[in-house]
Amino acid sequence: LTLVCGWHKMATDVESLNALGVVTMEMIRTFVAIELSDAFKGTLVRVQEGLKRAPAGRLVRWVAPEGIHLTLKFLGDISPSRVDEIARALSETCRALSLFELTLSHTGFFPDAHRLRVVWVGLAGAVDELNRLQRAVEDGMNSLGFRPEGRGFQPHLTLGRVRDFARPAEREELAKRVLAAQVDEQPRMLVREVHLIRSDLRPTGAVYTSLAVAPLG
Repeated sequence: LTLVCGWHKMATDVESLNALGVVTMEMIRTFVAIELSDAFKGTLVRVQEGLKRAPAGRLVRWVAPEGIHLTLKFLGDISPSRVDEIARALSETCRALSLFELTLSHTGFFPDAHRLRVVWVGLAGAVDELNRLQRAVEDGMNSLGFRPEGRGFQPHLTLGRVRDFARPAEREELAKRVLAAQVDEQPRMLVREVHLIRSDLRPTGAVYTSLAVAPLG
């Protein structure tokens, strides 16, 4: 999606606009998240590997370790010119909150066994502090014009997404495997900061870039 400066419409044909001498600005896809520790990622990969070995594992597009984030707020497509104001708002929000510690809990899925779409691992530890942080980020972004999420915040780490061709019976079999999976290791992670992250979708998968960091405390 491309923003045409000085025009009152959006355009996607960038080459045609450039040929006309029109200045264009590429939009960037962004979200606010907590980056995971290596210990967290290692444990999540081992949970994934256990689920992949089951026949139902073929039904899932598994998320690469570098693509697993604890998302606090999805912002969508923004103009690069807004990065600085978003970074300032995040810095102000996070400065007022304390560091806290999280650990991993159990496996689960959304929305239910018959329609299973997302496989995840939940969180434990200072979840109240995590919820407080998410609400503060939501409020800060709302002040900049980003609408609040319609659904409540459910802290989780996405391991994979079920492919469209999966039949209801296959989804139910996968659900059984997910509920039976064990998170054997319980690494602890101290949450020190929040990131504004850019996501670029490429044929080989998404590439993530941290645009700004907002320390807690």
